[in-house]
Amino acid sequence: MTILTVLVIKTSAQNTQNPDSLFSMARTAAYDHKDYSSAITLSKQALQIAPNYTDIAVFLGRIYTWNKQTDSARYYFDLALQQKPGYEDALSAYADLEFWNKNDSAALALANEGLAKNPTSQQLLVRKATVLESMRQYEEAALLADSVLTLDKGNQDARALLTRLYGFLSKNRVGIKYDYTYFDEQFPDPWHMLAVDYTRQTNMGSITARVNYANRFANDAVQYELETYPRISRTFYAYVAAAYSSDTIGIFPKWRLGASLFANLPHAFEAEAGIRYLYFAGDANGTDFYTLYLGKYYHKFLFGARVYLTPNPTATSQSYNAIARYYFGGADDYLNFLVGYGISPDDRNSAPLININTGQLKSYRGELIFRKLIKRMNILTLNLSLQNQEFTRGTEVIKGNQIQAGIGYIRRF
Repeated sequence: MTILTVLVIKTSAQNTQNPDSLFSMARTAAYDHKDYSSAITLSKQALQIAPNYTDIAVFLGRIYTWNKQTDSARYYFDLALQQKPGYEDALSAYADLEFWNKNDSAALALANEGLAKNPTSQQLLVRKATVLESMRQYEEAALLADSVLTLDKGNQDARALLTRLYGFLSKNRVGIKYDYTYFDEQFPDPWHMLAVDYTRQTNMGSITARVNYANRFANDAVQYELETYPRISRTFYAYVAAAYSSDTIGIFPKWRLGASLFANLPHAFEAEAGIRYLYFAGDANGTDFYTLYLGKYYHKFLFGARVYLTPNPTATSQSYNAIARYYFGGADDYLNFLVGYGISPDDRNSAPLININTGQLKSYRGELIFRKLIKRMNILTLNLSLQNQEFTRGTEVIKGNQIQAGIGYIRRF
């Protein structure tokens, strides 16, 4: 028996006639110390004193759910619903239990039972939409998620769900994007880049084919790209990409490869771990980049941080990005602000500078992106960035600015 358990039981003996105190100690044991055994003991003591204390019965159901003791969890959820039919918290937690145990039909029935008495319950609406997503009823799930955002634009669970659902609803998507980059010091001519892509949503995830055209260093080149986001489970999905160009002067990498594993984590967190590889013509071996990302949805915001690391024999090259995204509408209505240090291999506009600006040269960047959904099937994007970049001219290190502006359009169908 742990020291915490002994102390909790001794303290509970002094509060044997106070179910509120026992319940408070049970929550502390469960949430602060992950001591579910003590939490169960204290909760049952409280229920002996106050058998109709419904919130304790719901709490016990949750604890047994986390312990994967499904029969005990169902017993206490049923007890709570006998005391309070249609109780929102009980039905929400009960639906979670069935959903996590892949009983989608039972979870849907429980969510519907709760919504019959609580039609505007956000937690029940989100749970029902999540179950419908699992059952591949994407249209109805999207309507429910959208109704939650109508009630509360800051509901991050509904927003993340709707983002996934839009991908499933739009089986096809075409996009076009143009970017213009001006240099005040490093290059005499501006850079131009045009990208056209087609995306197909499948049961396994999305697949995108893209053709990139660029005019850089007063020369033209084309790059062909294929990327996919396969679904692995309810929690995990992946990113796999490959791009090729016959260019020989560094307008594009000759090869660009990428792979990542993403996780949708509890409490509206998301994470990614992956690798990128760039090989330019004339390069001996190419360059590997390892990336890590962590993001958190909070009300109407998404906050995230990403790092790229490139180990080499002398020193590890590093690149950092931080974002703050504000959602002013649905999942495709947002303002995104990025600040960064170093050059990202995922930035198609600046990636060629990795091949040019070798060594520990400093680069600072700020970018603003505007994205707006128009009549559900059309998406407009605008972006503007400023980058202050060190580069070498002979033996001298010089600082210069580059200003990049872009516009894009996506059509779903």
